[in-house]
Amino acid sequence: MRFHAQWAAAALFTAVLSGSPAAYAADAYAITDLGALSVMGRTGSHVTDINNGQVVGEYYIAGDTANHAFLYSGGAMNDLGTLGGTDSIAYGINNNGQVVGNSNIIAGGVATHAFLYSGGVMNDLGTLGDTSSSAYGINNNGQVVGYSGNHAFLYSGGVMNDLGTLGGTSSSAYGINNNGQVVGGSATAGDTSNHAFLYSGGAMNDLGTLGGTASHAYGINNNGQVVGESYIAGDDARHAFLYSGGVMNDLGTLGGTDSIAFGINNNGQILGHSLIAGHMVAHYFLYSNGSMIDLNLLIDPASGLDVGSIEAISLDDNGQIAGAGYINGELHAFLMTPVPVPPAVWLLGSGLLGLVGVARRKAA
Repeated sequence: MRFHAQWAAAALFTAVLSGSPAAYAADAYAITDLGALSVMGRTGSHVTDINNGQVVGEYYIAGDTANHAFLYSGGAMNDLGTLGGTDSIAYGINNNGQVVGNSNIIAGGVATHAFLYSGGVMNDLGTLGDTSSSAYGINNNGQVVGYSGNHAFLYSGGVMNDLGTLGGTSSSAYGINNNGQVVGGSATAGDTSNHAFLYSGGAMNDLGTLGGTASHAYGINNNGQVVGESYIAGDDARHAFLYSGGVMNDLGTLGGTDSIAFGINNNGQILGHSLIAGHMVAHYFLYSNGSMIDLNLLIDPASGLDVGSIEAISLDDNGQIAGAGYINGELHAFLMTPVPVPPAVWLLGSGLLGLVGVARRKAA
C-alpha cells in the first residue's frame, strides 16, 4: 500500500503510505524520536518504509564498500544480508514485518532479484525470465508487486505473474492494497506515452492523465483510491492526483510548479511533496479535507528535528506520519502524531467551561 517516496521522485516517468475524509486536519504534530539509524562504522542510512514501529531501508556497511538492506526493530538495526551479491535494499514492509526489495545475486554482478524477507530468511522471488527484478510493495496478505525485465509483476501464492501492459512494451507496479488491486505505470500502444494504471479483476485499466501526455500511479488504499502524478495540459508541469470514483482529480501544489503524491491511507489522507512558490525546493505535504498542508509548518522547532532534512515516508490510518530526518546532525527515524487541539487551547477551553459551570451553579 505504501511506496518508497524518495525512489519515486528520483525515477519520475522512467521505465522506471495505505473512504471517507478524516475528521480533522491537525494544527500541529507531536514528534516522537524512534532512535538513531546510524551506528558506529556506518556513515549513513536511507529509510524507505515504516510500519507500526519497524523501519526498513538500506545502510552503508563498515568501510562504505557496499550497502545492505536493514530492518530496524525493537531499537536495533538488523542487517538483512543479500542474495549472494554485495548489495541489497529494502523498499517495503507490511504490518506483519515481511520486507521486500532487491539484491545482487552474484558478488560483483549487476543482476538483481526481487526478494521477500520473512521469518528471518531472505527469499529470492526470481524473475519473469529476464535477468533482473525488483519488489516495491507488499500487502498484509504477503502479495508482492514490482517489475521484472520490462513488465510489472504480482507475486502471489509462490508464483510471479506477469501483469502485462497498456499496449506498449514496458510496465512497472509500485503499490498494492489488501484486496489485491495493483497500481503503477505502463507504456501505451506504440510506446508514445506512459499512463498510470489500476490492475483489478485480472485487467489493467488505463487511468488517463490530467490533460498531459504521461502519468504514474504510486499508491492505493483499501477503498480503491489511487494517488500519483500526471503532466497537466501542455506538459509544462506535473501535478499530484487523486483518482477516485472514476475521476482523476488535480491536487495542485504548495505554490510551485510541480507536485507528486505517493501514499494514501484508508481515510483518504494523502502524503506527497511539492515545489514551493519561488523556489526549486520541495516540501512534503499532507492533503486532507481538500487542503494541501506544508508539513514543515506543522513541526515544532523545539523538537530538535531539522525541518529542512525531513523525508516523510508513510501515513497510517490514524494520521500518523513516519519519516526520517536529522536531529543534532544524526539521522533518526521519527513519528509525527497529529494534535488536533493545541494543549494551551484545550486548557483555556476547559477553564472557560469550568467558569461557566461555576456561574451556572451560583445562579441556581
